[in-house]
Amino acid sequence: MAALVVDDVVPFADWPAAARAALAFLHRTVGLDVWLVTRLEQPRQVVLYAHPEEVLPPGTWISWDRSFCHSMVSGVGPRVATVAAATPAYRDLETGLPQRVAAYMGVPLVTADGVLFGTLCGLSVRAQPRALSRHLPLVEMTARMLSTLLSEEEAAQRAASSSAEPMRDRPT
Repeated sequence: MAALVVDDVVPFADWPAAARAALAFLHRTVGLDVWLVTRLEQPRQVVLYAHPEEVLPPGTWISWDRSFCHSMVSGVGPRVATVAAATPAYRDLETGLPQRVAAYMGVPLVTADGVLFGTLCGLSVRAQPRALSRHLPLVEMTARMLSTLLSEEEAAQRAASSSAEPMRDRPT
């Protein structure tokens, strides 16, 4: 019997590993200068993971109300802006990059109960061709899978912590 060749498709160890792999995949497949997984920690948007990491290091934060992702999640800005300067919702916003962002693609990450966790987004300091939009379904599906994995990991953590709580005697 021949050995199975499955090493390249084994499940990720955890949600952070899946998120990092998704960012590397999107960077390779879609392009753009940097891909991010962020978390909303009001009043900030915090970078959890980035690829390449040195472009925008994890822990970097910007004001949520002044971010591209806030405009996108609020429905004010589109999920894809190939020329950010020509998109009124994005014209004067922040990203944390030292250079002005010329193109943006972003999708929300949500919990199972529909609560906004953060975003999956890509940024470029150069405007992009309109063809970038063809990658939006791929980015949306990636975000949805990350949201699903996040929700399952959170549920597993809740279950583990509740089973670890000591049994309490009822008052008699």
